[in-house]
Amino acid sequence: MIYQKLGKTNLDISKVAFGCWELGGDKWEKRSDEGNIKALRTALDCGINTFDTAVNYGSGHSEEIVGIALKDRRRECIIATKVRPESLRPDDVRQSCEGSLRRLQTGYIDILYIHWPNNGIPLKDTLSEFNKLKEENIIRAIGVSNFSIAQLKEAVSYSQIDVVQLEYSLLQRNLEAEILPFCIENSIALTSYSSVAKGILTGAYHFGGLSVSPDDFRSARRLFIPEHREKERELLVLLKEIAASKGAAISQIAVSWILNQKGMTSAIVGTQSEKHLMENIAAADIELTQHELDILDKTSRKVLKSIDG
Repeated sequence: MIYQKLGKTNLDISKVAFGCWELGGDKWEKRSDEGNIKALRTALDCGINTFDTAVNYGSGHSEEIVGIALKDRRRECIIATKVRPESLRPDDVRQSCEGSLRRLQTGYIDILYIHWPNNGIPLKDTLSEFNKLKEENIIRAIGVSNFSIAQLKEAVSYSQIDVVQLEYSLLQRNLEAEILPFCIENSIALTSYSSVAKGILTGAYHFGGLSVSPDDFRSARRLFIPEHREKERELLVLLKEIAASKGAAISQIAVSWILNQKGMTSAIVGTQSEKHLMENIAAADIELTQHELDILDKTSRKVLKSIDG
């Protein structure tokens, strides 16, 4: 596993982070808690030291599972969690943080994010409380998630923003226009979620015969609409060819592409499968040639133009 500094902090995070949304159940079909606890411990044994959860993930259940799994090896871990948008008033921020500390069974949180912005609550007030928590050593780094460039610029006027988390993949590249260069210029870490586009970039829905049921939350999402899935096929065929040439999984090529983008600190990838976990871990070691990066870039842009116009 490869590690990288988180922005201006002294935290070293793994290039592949364990996304813990699925562990809470919620919109995902949750497997056994015992299996997920084992997966978290296996990830740590194999080099992933960064675990990303949130209050919203299963109403705190994801945090509870992370806490059970990692409490005995807390000093080896970087644990990130998030405050929900309705809890961004100063008193609510502190109360949310205290609840996360209890569920995670820890005395401190490495990275605390604003999960989604809330235009009804002054950002200055929210980040003032985040700053106090950092001064009190209750949190070690401050992050924002799902912020626009305007919101990010406002945030950095109130606090040292250490990391930005946004959706990013070969099929979602909006952050490249403004947020990516801003983060590079200001030494802010940038980490991706939905790194394999909620499963589309695994190849399972193009080559593996999988489909989403009508009650699956992804069924109405842009990338899962049948006509869009057909437009994505050209990119998936290319990923499959590159993966085959390296004896790798399609998802590993998709994650490696993210990690090869300048300014990207880490890619968050979630799973409840031991097989996929081991593939995620190995993705950090996949090497792509400049030609492969260029053709993936070109094909990705072509497909996105076809989907989004």
